[in-house]
Amino acid sequence: MKILVFLHGTTIMHKDAKGLTREEIVKQVMEGDESIHDYALYIPVGNAVKKLQEWKRQGAKICYLSSHKNAGDVEKDKFVLKKYAFPDGQIFYRQNREEYKDVVERIRPLPDVIVEDDCESIGGKIEMVYPNLKPELKNKIKSIVVKEFEGINYIPDKISELR
Repeated sequence: MKILVFLHGTTIMHKDAKGLTREEIVKQVMEGDESIHDYALYIPVGNAVKKLQEWKRQGAKICYLSSHKNAGDVEKDKFVLKKYAFPDGQIFYRQNREEYKDVVERIRPLPDVIVEDDCESIGGKIEMVYPNLKPELKNKIKSIVVKEFEGINYIPDKISELR
């Protein structure tokens, strides 16, 4: 099983969000907190590392989707993932005016599951991945949506329960 996990807002967040409620974090983002741009200092959301390590232990192939649009910022994502011992996995990102749906459409083989947040702080569904995919891809990929900055703690531990 191949699982594509969104990074920013789903599994990692800016450092100044630590210890705040989800609502307070959303407000920080909407108000443009300076730490949002300190990408190399991002921290895990909840128990994301533990959850992803468990899925990988069960045989899932984990890959990531970054909100970044340039390789330099994606390198900062790689640094954060390594620093916190996230499972190894390819990081996909938008290039050449792509939208998230375009990135997913070029991933081969396609992911079986996409885990993303609801993008509350930046506009909702219009900014999400799954709602904007072609119908024929939606039939092949399972969508799991969590509230932004809530984390993935409450998603099943068993990958067999994700499909």
